[in-house]
Amino acid sequence: MAIAKRFEIAHDTVFPKGAYLRGLVEPVTDFQAEQRPDGSRPQQHDKETGLRLWQCTVIDGDDEAGRREIGVTVKFAAEVQPVPPKNTSPLPWTPVEFVGLTALPYVDDSGRRPRIAWSFRAQGFATPGQSVKVGEPKAAA
Repeated sequence: MAIAKRFEIAHDTVFPKGAYLRGLVEPVTDFQAEQRPDGSRPQQHDKETGLRLWQCTVIDGDDEAGRREIGVTVKFAAEVQPVPPKNTSPLPWTPVEFVGLTALPYVDDSGRRPRIAWSFRAQGFATPGQSVKVGEPKAAA
């Protein structure tokens, strides 16, 4: 089959009305690992690359998004914490565009009825309208 488990998807397909960073990019806690003496847990690593996992919460700008779809988690596999673009908008949330976005469908059976949900990963951030495709050089300023 041509579609792997996780597949590339355009930012505008997932967030046609925009995405807004809420809060910070944070490490993903590895709840399967042993607790440290201080009670904390280590950061989770990507099973395929071994890179550290980071996550952020974004608000979907689509007015028709259901309440379960408004807050979306996007993860990153990177050795260092990804840095979002500076917020130059008048909004309290930073408008962002994801570079190298991928999606993985799964069944969420935590509610009353199972539903299809999505796990998103990205390679980085860009200011909306200024992203470049992964592997393309940035234009000289």
